[in-house]
Amino acid sequence: MPLLSPTDMNNTAGKKQVKIIDRINRKSPFYSVEFFPPRDRENWPDFFKVVDSLSAINPLFASVTYGAGGGTRDNTLDITATLAEKGHIPMAHLTCVGATREYIREYLNCLAEKGVSNILALRGDPPAGQNIRWEDGEFVHASDLVEFVHREFPDFGIAVAAYPTPHPQSASFADDRRYTQKKLDAGADFAITQLFFDYREYFEFSAQLRAIGMTKPVIPGVLPILSLESIRRVLSLSGCNIPAKLYLSIEEANQKGGVEAVKEAGIAFAVDQIKKLLDNGAPGIHLYTLNKAETCLRIVEAVGRL
Repeated sequence: MPLLSPTDMNNTAGKKQVKIIDRINRKSPFYSVEFFPPRDRENWPDFFKVVDSLSAINPLFASVTYGAGGGTRDNTLDITATLAEKGHIPMAHLTCVGATREYIREYLNCLAEKGVSNILALRGDPPAGQNIRWEDGEFVHASDLVEFVHREFPDFGIAVAAYPTPHPQSASFADDRRYTQKKLDAGADFAITQLFFDYREYFEFSAQLRAIGMTKPVIPGVLPILSLESIRRVLSLSGCNIPAKLYLSIEEANQKGGVEAVKEAGIAFAVDQIKKLLDNGAPGIHLYTLNKAETCLRIVEAVGRL
C-alpha cells in the first residue's frame, strides 16, 4: 500500500510538503503515528525497519519527538528529513525549553531545506534534575511558540498538544480549555491529545472546546499498554486518569501471566478504545507507537479497515 498519492509524492520531491491540516480535511478517518528517534545512530537501521513496517497502515503523517530540553533535536531533524525523503509527511516536535527566536528561525529553516514543513509546538519539559524559570525565556508558553512560527513561517503547518484530562499544572478544567483555545487561536491548525483511557473523556473535551467556539480538529492519541511498569510510569508523569476496572484487569493479567498477558490485555483495550472513538466520530487516530511496529500492526488489523 503506498504511503502517499502521486500528487503528494510530487510535493515531497519538490521539497515543499503539504500542510497536514490540508490532508486531514481531505481524508477521514485515518491513522497517524509518533516515533521517538534513537539516541545512538547505530540503532537507526532497526528504527527505519519499524518505519517501513508501519507504512502498511498508510499513516496520514508521522510525528517525531524531541527529547526533554531538546536532547535529541539533531536526531529529530535528521530523521524527519529522512522520512520526507522516503515519501512520508513528517511533523517535527519543537519545544520552548531553552529556545531563542534566533535558534527557532535557524531550526525551521533547516527543516524547510530538508522538505519538512510541519511542526508540533510544545512547551516541553526541562531535562531531569534541572529547574527552569519559564518567565526568563523568550518563549514562556507553547502559544508563544505557535504565534512566532505562524507569523514568521506562514508556510509551516502547526499542531499543538491537548489534554482531555487537564494538564497537571492547570488549576481547573476551564483554565485548561482556555489554554488549549489560546494555542489554537494563536495560529495552530489542529491539536493532538495526550493519552487517555476513557473514550468518553475525549468527546467531553471536544464538546467543551466547541462550547467556547473552537472547532479546529482534535485528534485522539492512543497509547497501547504494554506492561504494568510502563503504565505506572506514564500515569505518574502525565497525571491522566485510568479507569479502575482497566487498572485492575491489567494487574490481574500481570499476576496470571506476567508481561505477555499484560501486553495482550493492553492490545485488546486499545482496539476497543479505537473502535469506540471512530464509531462516535473521531476524525482519526494518532498512535503512540513506542517504536513497536508489531503491536501497532496487530491493533490496526484487529480494528479493521477504516
